[in-house]
Amino acid sequence: MTVIADITVPADAFELGRVLQDFPEVVIELERIVPLQETIIPLFWISGTDCADIEATLSTSPHTKSVTQLTTTNEKTLFEVHWSSEINGIVAALVETHAKILEATGKSETWDFRLRFGTHEQLSKFNMALTNQGIPVTLRHLYNPSPPKETDTLSDEQYEALMMAYQCGFFEVPRRITLTDLAEEMEISDSALSQRMRRALAIVVERVVHSDTSQ
Repeated sequence: MTVIADITVPADAFELGRVLQDFPEVVIELERIVPLQETIIPLFWISGTDCADIEATLSTSPHTKSVTQLTTTNEKTLFEVHWSSEINGIVAALVETHAKILEATGKSETWDFRLRFGTHEQLSKFNMALTNQGIPVTLRHLYNPSPPKETDTLSDEQYEALMMAYQCGFFEVPRRITLTDLAEEMEISDSALSQRMRRALAIVVERVVHSDTSQ
């Protein structure tokens, strides 16, 4: 049965985290990890620092085969890195257990992951693999068989996001503020704000739709 786990690991448990620990201002959002026969390819967005410095630093890793900047949008750059198949840490455990990365965001000290496993046995195997490597894991949430449905209650962060968006004219036509500028006002990344607002809007819409259909 599918199980989803929200975990936090130290940055040095992840090659990308180890390489970029000297960039405390950087925010990394992992898209996915693609394991091939002779290499492992992570795709990730980076914001908060000069992309040339990131590319140069990644290139110095002994595990890096190549680094490519794919595209830049909204002050974020999408990187593709080819790593050696000898990579260890959390990446090796993810590949071995066929875990799916649903969300992953990293900073200089820690990484937060939301992972989906096909079975509880795979989750146990993943945890054991990290334990054997001496990697501490903090389990924040565990969902079985899937993440809980959004409740009809907004979190404080979701309420703040919607309120700020409304007050600053984000929902007006034309908009008086962009998502990027609003994120800067709230001192969070635009992707984090986007996710927060989508979840908040889903709660509001579900509440309205449910109310209409129940009458």
